[in-house]
Amino acid sequence: MSVEFDQIPFEPAYRKVADAIGERILTRVLREGERLPPETELARQFGVHRSTVREALRELQSRGLLERRTGSKRMSVSRPPHERIAAGVSQALLLHDVTVREVWQALTILEPPIAGSAALARSAQDLLALDAAAAAFSARRAGAEEAVRCTTEVFRCIARATHNTVLGLAQEPLLQLLEPSLRVIIDKVPQARSRIALAHEQLRTSIHSGDESQARRWMERHIADFRRGYELAGIDLGLVLTL
Repeated sequence: MSVEFDQIPFEPAYRKVADAIGERILTRVLREGERLPPETELARQFGVHRSTVREALRELQSRGLLERRTGSKRMSVSRPPHERIAAGVSQALLLHDVTVREVWQALTILEPPIAGSAALARSAQDLLALDAAAAAFSARRAGAEEAVRCTTEVFRCIARATHNTVLGLAQEPLLQLLEPSLRVIIDKVPQARSRIALAHEQLRTSIHSGDESQARRWMERHIADFRRGYELAGIDLGLVLTL
């Protein structure tokens, strides 16, 4: 019996160039802010056409690994912002038909430990940022869109106060998926704003005092309250999320 082999997949030259440059970036040989050589020089080094290099640079730019800074014709190494990374994860989760319930359950698991960690690791600057975010929600009587933005900013401030980049990156896709249903809750449930403001104040107080257990407990209550908000707003927990 003869052995059959799979065909070797064809890979465009620009993809090989992108992979080679990307590897240098991810291994920190090329550091953030460092400029790449001109396209003509890269084409010479790789032994390819300049158009191939240009396509490779476009791909790396779309991934957030390169950027063209104002006034410069050369690409510089960049760091993808949390929002861009999270947007890709959020889109992938949507394609897997995640539901309102699944996002809520994930938040119940992730957010209380984040709040507890923030109470232990927060700096004076973190506390100022958290105070400002909580005050912005309480002070504004704008539409649901602005209220949602202020609410999620409180979550982000708490995650940043942990000084753990992984926690912030893990949180962000869930916040992006939470926003549509949270907008409905704030719009349809009269007591939603006051209950959210109370949770913000208690979380702020707990984190200010460095009380880990209290911060965890209030975050547990805050996330649990969302489920009640879904019910009052008539949101089906089994609803598959869409953009």
